[in-house]
Amino acid sequence: MTRTAKLAITLSIFAVAARLILIDQPYIDRWSWRQSDVAAIARNFEENGFHFTHPQIDWAGDAPGYVGTEFPILPFVAAICYKFAGVHEWIGRLQAVIFFAASLPFFFLLVREIFGDRAAIWATFFYCFAPLNVFAGRSFMPDVPSLSLALTGLYFFLRWIDDEKSTSLFAAATVISLALLIKLPSAIIGAPLLFLVWQKWRWNFVRQPPLWLFATITTLPSIAWYWHAHQISEKFYPHHFFGAGGIRIEKFSSYWKIVLLTGISSLTPILSVLALAGVFVSRRGKYARVFHWWLAATILFIIVVGYGNRHPWYQLPLVPIAAVFAGAACAFIGSKISDSRVAMITFSIFLAISFSVLSWFYLRPLYRSAAAELRNAGLELRNLTAPDALIVAADNGDPTIFYYAQRRGWHFLEKDGIYQGNPIDNEQLIVDLAKLRSHGATHLVFTTNTFWWLEYYPDFVRHLGKTATLIQATPEFRIYRLNPATR
Repeated sequence: MTRTAKLAITLSIFAVAARLILIDQPYIDRWSWRQSDVAAIARNFEENGFHFTHPQIDWAGDAPGYVGTEFPILPFVAAICYKFAGVHEWIGRLQAVIFFAASLPFFFLLVREIFGDRAAIWATFFYCFAPLNVFAGRSFMPDVPSLSLALTGLYFFLRWIDDEKSTSLFAAATVISLALLIKLPSAIIGAPLLFLVWQKWRWNFVRQPPLWLFATITTLPSIAWYWHAHQISEKFYPHHFFGAGGIRIEKFSSYWKIVLLTGISSLTPILSVLALAGVFVSRRGKYARVFHWWLAATILFIIVVGYGNRHPWYQLPLVPIAAVFAGAACAFIGSKISDSRVAMITFSIFLAISFSVLSWFYLRPLYRSAAAELRNAGLELRNLTAPDALIVAADNGDPTIFYYAQRRGWHFLEKDGIYQGNPIDNEQLIVDLAKLRSHGATHLVFTTNTFWWLEYYPDFVRHLGKTATLIQATPEFRIYRLNPATR
């Protein structure tokens, strides 16, 4: 085993260890709402029968809550594990860790093939410890598994371009197909694939039967699944399709926020500056532009899906891209100081420590509790209410209450099950609550984030005093039992 390979394995071990920190943390961190949705789907699989094609959420009230989602293989596998090990947060989180770890050797080999050993080591280091990738890589979400599969597919496709072995082509097609099923935006991996095809055949690529077979294997399963998911969302209340509405051009200020968030806290300034330098100084080779194409496609995706990119995990593809360019920049710098071993070691140690410290600094806020009061309210509701209770939750649209309560209900305010934001006036609150009571709502809960409603809307509070009874009050939440609605 070469020295470079040993170093890559060492980095991989530390990277996996970093993601195992707080692996059993409840879903109360910065991305609690997204993880609680996935976790609810897993629990509903386990409790209501393993109906793979009909994933269920908890915030559809008295309806079954079938929704259109990505291919739900992750919550389905978690549900199977629940049968043997019980329901634990670490089961969901561990899936992302496993997929990340599986992608590491392919990422390293891909970069080494194009840019050499030194760039590959630095790229692997940055890919392993970029704050966004560390946090997403231990979250119960489909984004890191999908990205990991896409990276693996890109490696196998490059192998096929070089050797034209059918095993490489089928491996690439299989993992990329699964990547698209798990998270459709991974389709931007098509840009570097197209570059490789263009490099080899130019316009003659249309005459290559293996490419048509590859396209069929990668796209047909996704077409079939997402058509089915759309049909589910059309047929069942709340008529929700995950990711719908994200394709929208936003104002310049929104994109500037994405740039700042990504460049500073998601990647760290060090990685961002090195990546920007690497775009220009990376060595020119046969496949050197493959990551330029991926970068261009990702930027176009961020622009077109401007509204969806308000969520930082949509920028995850920038992590391997930035890592590669930063690795190329480090290799370039190393080539200029390679004559001095002391300078080389000093530069490497300083850069590694500086990046690690910054990554830790930007990671810490993501682990902090953002939904502890929602979880605590949910646990209390589980104790206070019957299993068939229907909860109205003033939760700012975060379903964490429903997940930990193991109860169904509605966000408050809501329209077709979707959270509608803060109320306009007293009348809107009264009307919406009356509508939900008519559908069988039994309890209403407020948390610290929405206590101000009880001060700002006095007419609603007086109405609540006539139609509900306060049964639990803490500094974190208030729970009311609703009187049955008169029909």
